[in-house]
Amino acid sequence: MKTRKQSATAVIVWLVIAVLLIGVGSFLANRFMTGQGSVKVSRVKFDTETGTLSGLLYMPKGAGAEDPRPALVTTHGYLNSAEMQDAQSIEMARRGYVVLALDMYDHGHSAANADKTGGFLNFWPSSIFDGVKYIYGQDYVLKDEAGNGLIAVSGHSMGSFSSEMALYYDELAYQETGVRMIYAGLSTGSDYSYTGWLGLDAATAAENFSGRWIGKIAAQFDEFFFNAEGDTGTVNHKDYVNTAEGAIILEREGALPNTWYNTSDGGHRVIYQPYETHPWNHFSLISTAHCIDFYQTAFADVAPASVKVLDINDQVWLYKELAECLALLGLLILIAQVMNLLLMVPGLEKAVGDDLVFMPASENFAGKLKSFVLFVLTMLIPALIFPVVYDGNAGAYGMKNIQWIACGAVVLALICLISGGRSENKASWRIGGLVMLLASAGLYYLAGHNIFATGKIFQAPSINSIVYWAVICALISTIIMITLFLIEEKKEKGASLASYGGKISVAGCFGALGAAILTVVIAYGCVFLIDLIFKTDFRIWTFAIKTFEPAAILASLKYMPFFLIYYLAAGMAAVSNSGTEKLQGFGGYIVACLTNMGGILIWLIAQYGQLFATGHGMFPTQALSGILLFALVPTLMIASIYSKYFYKKTGNIYAAAFLNTILMTLMSVANTTVYFQR
Repeated sequence: MKTRKQSATAVIVWLVIAVLLIGVGSFLANRFMTGQGSVKVSRVKFDTETGTLSGLLYMPKGAGAEDPRPALVTTHGYLNSAEMQDAQSIEMARRGYVVLALDMYDHGHSAANADKTGGFLNFWPSSIFDGVKYIYGQDYVLKDEAGNGLIAVSGHSMGSFSSEMALYYDELAYQETGVRMIYAGLSTGSDYSYTGWLGLDAATAAENFSGRWIGKIAAQFDEFFFNAEGDTGTVNHKDYVNTAEGAIILEREGALPNTWYNTSDGGHRVIYQPYETHPWNHFSLISTAHCIDFYQTAFADVAPASVKVLDINDQVWLYKELAECLALLGLLILIAQVMNLLLMVPGLEKAVGDDLVFMPASENFAGKLKSFVLFVLTMLIPALIFPVVYDGNAGAYGMKNIQWIACGAVVLALICLISGGRSENKASWRIGGLVMLLASAGLYYLAGHNIFATGKIFQAPSINSIVYWAVICALISTIIMITLFLIEEKKEKGASLASYGGKISVAGCFGALGAAILTVVIAYGCVFLIDLIFKTDFRIWTFAIKTFEPAAILASLKYMPFFLIYYLAAGMAAVSNSGTEKLQGFGGYIVACLTNMGGILIWLIAQYGQLFATGHGMFPTQALSGILLFALVPTLMIASIYSKYFYKKTGNIYAAAFLNTILMTLMSVANTTVYFQR
């Protein structure tokens, strides 16, 4: 079968479709984001003692010095950016509140000073309070006659830690100034287990609420927090109001969720308990309704007439998310077609190789069974090793098992090198044996030494865990594929390097790299242009392609060589598993996707299926690792589709591997914590 190079006309037609999807999706997203033009959204930046904070400022029409409004300062969790607070930001802004959605320090477009970066306890403690001090100084923010600010603070997960610290810092400042800037606080997805490291436990927090309106959203299946005493692990069912900490916050035992209580300091408090998980909180109509209820109740007696009271279920933020998903689909099509166009350019077209060479199809039951078992094995291995590898404990028992696998592969590699002299194709056996030996040695070393320690070289903690897992998966996959290749190579109609998508010339390799770089530059040019015009990006829930600061490029470049190893191996696995002549249609894309993300999807289904069914996750200690997989599943699915698609266009996996490496690494780094940006 020949490689299917699209005509320039077909590429242009698809480009037009992509641009229309991007334009229409982004326009609609902006309209929902701005309340049909009733809210102006702009990106602001301001310097603080800690660094530079950036955020999205939602300014309702009419708000100003003549009509100051109550304000909300909100922020995201560990892995995210300001856009993750879209739901409550959009809903409160269209009701007339000023909203500042912040990127915490070392996230998004914000960065800490050199002496304030590189540590977990540095980026979140002061982010919200520094945002409060900024917004309090603006004349469009409402104050009472005594100068106290009518400002609410809120956040999700670590953003909630920051909001709790802001309430505490504000009370300490009040002792000197006599003015409280913060009127109310709503935290989502966090208790006091981490703020306790800074001396702010539940009792201390309650003592310093000082009559404010206080709320918590404590999901019943939160993977991290709200644990009862004696819980094993954290991925369990929760009932926060009936914990000792919940009783401290509400000042009573046997309290009810979703119910307001008056407290001894003259304040008012509520704990909402939605039937949700931790990441579900910021993509939930129910949690958003709780947010609206909290703010409209807290500000009912102090908000001016220009602030509207709407039903808590009157929400439009989800339409904005769906519109951005439409734009995301357009962007993914744009990337594919720009790459197609570039592969027609002289020099770059050398990436298009020979005709497709199919994998030999199994002709009997035994052969089909073997192929199926090997497919399932390669699909499940990444999920099976994920929990132990993600933790990064190179000396753990599970990592020792991986070292035993590596030792076995070393023996196999030596056999290949020695027996290669008797093979009809000596070069295949010797090169295959050598590559297997290198992969085995690398696997053995990495299983005992995690080289991706967070520091000035590898700056993103969550990416460090993912790349460590990815490289180990790639090495295991390489060992398996070489073993199968050498076995099949002995057959008359056996596999060849070309059937794995691994054959390319040196010039073709450089052509593939050049096309991939230019494609990503053009794609991100579109992302930045849409941000400039509409202040929207390309996302669905936790998967997002968004703008970034220059520091993200430098951080990404350090990870790209390692992710390239993964995407080369993953591309070959996807191509080989879907490489028979019968699997060149839609079914082939399904098999390619399942090859790389099927096991992870099964892991998530098992983990959360058991959690909702029994109240206990299958892996009760795997909290953050499981949450990361929500974005990793679509990432690997899209990467697998590109691998299959461009293999059919070029006859090799290199164009897709380079594209996936650059695009997905930039995307991942832009959406998480990046230390040492200055």
